[in-house]
Amino acid sequence: MAGNMKKKTARVEEKREKRPYAVAKYIRISPYKVRTVLALIRGKSVTEAKAILENCTNGGAAPTKKVLMSAVANAEHNMGMDRADLIVAECYANGGTMLKRMQPVSKGRGHAILKRTSHITVILDVKKAEGEL
Repeated sequence: MAGNMKKKTARVEEKREKRPYAVAKYIRISPYKVRTVLALIRGKSVTEAKAILENCTNGGAAPTKKVLMSAVANAEHNMGMDRADLIVAECYANGGTMLKRMQPVSKGRGHAILKRTSHITVILDVKKAEGEL
């Protein structure tokens, strides 16, 4: 029994993300709206991405900036990386649970209102040198 647990632990460790990342769950904004903001910062350096998010008027910019800065802090504190060398390797927003509300309409009926939530993930990576592949 213990041997299987050790094998499972080794498999999980192999698949674990090695790059610094941060996740914000159950953010009360539609993932559709957050994805437009994430498309702006994907592939950019951390300083450039932060500047873009500070000047973006979209509602998804503020929670995205918090997740980005959390990922940067994780990289600096947990992995000893330098902020200047980091880029946004991946970022995505998945749908979370939906808050279900009812809108009363005529003849005693009701229409469902789905208040969507998002799980925002930002994964950072080290910037490659000019000659490196």
